[in-house]
Amino acid sequence: VALEQGSKFAVREGGLTVGAGVITKIIA
Repeated sequence: VALEQGSKFAVREGGLTVGAGVITKIIA
């Protein structure tokens, strides 16, 4: 769920880089 939410958030913000960074932080 966290991944999906993060991905959706990234798309909403319009910044794939930002979303990827957030997802990476969660995984780490």
